[in-house]
Formats: sequence, structure tokens, C-alpha cells
Amino acid sequence: MRALIQRVREAKVTVGAETTGQIGPGILIFLGVHASDTLEVSAWMAKKCAQLRIFADEAGKMNRSVKEVVGSALVVSQFTLYGDAEKGNRPSYIDAAPPDFAEPSYERFCAQLEAELGQPVARGRFGADMQVSLVNDGPVTLWIERAATK
Repeated sequence: MRALIQRVREAKVTVGAETTGQIGPGILIFLGVHASDTLEVSAWMAKKCAQLRIFADEAGKMNRSVKEVVGSALVVSQFTLYGDAEKGNRPSYIDAAPPDFAEPSYERFCAQLEAELGQPVARGRFGADMQVSLVNDGPVTLWIERAATK
């Protein structure tokens, strides 16, 4: 599982004219699901996202999590995080999970993150052509990855 996490002042996802998810200060998570991801990988990733200390404390140091500052979270499924462009110019997505596995994994991650944060998580729409707008705060952007152990 791969997550690109951005600390944001605000973020919004629209599909056509419909806003599917919108948040104020918090984190925007672009989530890529691998075909070998497990329940344990998803739980680890949700906990990691909730506990990342990327928000300022009283001294201005990044020492607080989104949970501690009672920020919001928006999660957008993004299979292209598993794009491999090493050979040629057209990325291969062979490592991305197929939709029938990825969608329930994405929903499970969102539910696990909701449990970690103790509040609802805003979402994109799985498989849709989405427009994402955001104001990155900092900027703070992190890449987190966890593979299933065999």
C-alpha cells in the first residue's frame, strides 16, 4: 500500500459538478492499493496516517498529529501511485490491485482511518474521473509505503 500524504489548509474532490468530499485543515491522502495488500497492511497504514506528527505544536515544531489537532482527512484512491515508468514512456500499472480487490481495500482503509481519528473521513469516488483541488500547507508532503510480508 502506498500513500502520498499532504498537510492541507483545505482540499476538495469533485466528480462532474458534484463535490464528493471536502475538508478544511487536515490531511489529504492519495492511496494506492497493491494486489498483495492485507488487512494488517491497511491497519498499519491507517494508524500511521493518523499519528504522523506533521502539525505544529506551541513552539512551531512539527510535533502533533492530525488526530491531536482534530484536523480532517480526505482520502482519494489513486492506482497511478503504482505506475512504473522505468521502461519506455507509457507507465505500467501491473503492480496496482485490480478494481475488484482495490475498492474494498480502499473502503476498509477509510473505515480504519475513521476508527483511528474518531470522526468521519471525506472521500473521493472510487474509479471516477475526479478533480482534486487543495491548498498544501507548508508545503508538507510525505510518501509512506508498506508491503505485505510473506
